[in-house]
Amino acid sequence: MDIDRTAHWEKVYETKAPSQVSWTQEYPKTSFEIIQSFELNKTAKIIDVGGGDSKLVDCLLDAGYEDVTVLDISEKALLRAQKRLGDKASKVNWVVSDITTFKPDRSFDVWHDRAAFHFLTEAEQISQYVALASSCVKGYLSVGTFSKQGPVKCSGLNISQYSEEELMSAFSSGFHLLDSKTEDHTTPFDTLQNFLFCSFKKK
Repeated sequence: MDIDRTAHWEKVYETKAPSQVSWTQEYPKTSFEIIQSFELNKTAKIIDVGGGDSKLVDCLLDAGYEDVTVLDISEKALLRAQKRLGDKASKVNWVVSDITTFKPDRSFDVWHDRAAFHFLTEAEQISQYVALASSCVKGYLSVGTFSKQGPVKCSGLNISQYSEEELMSAFSSGFHLLDSKTEDHTTPFDTLQNFLFCSFKKK
């Protein structure tokens, strides 16, 4: 069944507080540490794909990164993040777009995605995403998805679970694997979701 993905996510961010959605993290430790592990300078061009109102952007700004883009399909999510950041929001490039139709006008040193890629369940969507990342990423890619031990649905939508081999295979045409790890994310409702994080370097 086709759904209007934009409408779905706008409704989520209009009707639910951060404490009412499973992906909320008070401190995005793993994502931040992965980006820091690439040891890039503070002028590195970083994009957080499906960033929503994640606090990763706060961490990056506080660490002195100067060129951060946050992309999300939901304008309401980005407005929520901007309100939280206050004056700091002007330092960020905010992009409202479905990632499968995003047409960047620049390249990126780091492409970070926690919990957006796994919402793509059709082969065409996945290939569009991979092709986009391969074309505009010049440095590193970090993707976090639900693992084979994770949920099969999120926010009422089906997701694609991944093993390390499957995630590595998905991006093998343009990237080679640097590292992978699984991690239990504790939701605001005190349930556990098992995530797989893989980091890659552009070939």
